[in-house]
Amino acid sequence: MSSGTFVNLPVRDLDRAVEFFTALGFTAGPRQPGGESAQLTLGGSTHLILHTPTAFAAFAGTAVCDTATSREVIVGLGVDRRERVDELVDLAAVAGGQSLGPGQDLGFMYMRGFRDLDGHQWSFLYLPG
Repeated sequence: MSSGTFVNLPVRDLDRAVEFFTALGFTAGPRQPGGESAQLTLGGSTHLILHTPTAFAAFAGTAVCDTATSREVIVGLGVDRRERVDELVDLAAVAGGQSLGPGQDLGFMYMRGFRDLDGHQWSFLYLPG
């Protein structure tokens, strides 16, 4: 099995979404033919593919979820140290996202969530040794 994670999400403003995720450390790649999708990479094996709503609906074969009333997914990304969790969520808020409050220390894991520009829910988490 090939390694790597590919997260596909619809976004209202593709350029603004690319700027947002670039501010969080993703590296922007080339736009897909037609300009309705863009790929970003984090750490070489995590890929985020952003689509206009029309392109996403065609790709998924279903309507786009209204993130104001529903959650279609929560994407969690691990980081190498606890402090980085808060740094990244703070960066998300500065870039226009919404912090979901203070971090949560669950003993085995520290995590903190945010919503991106389109209301998709994310969390950064740290799992100590």
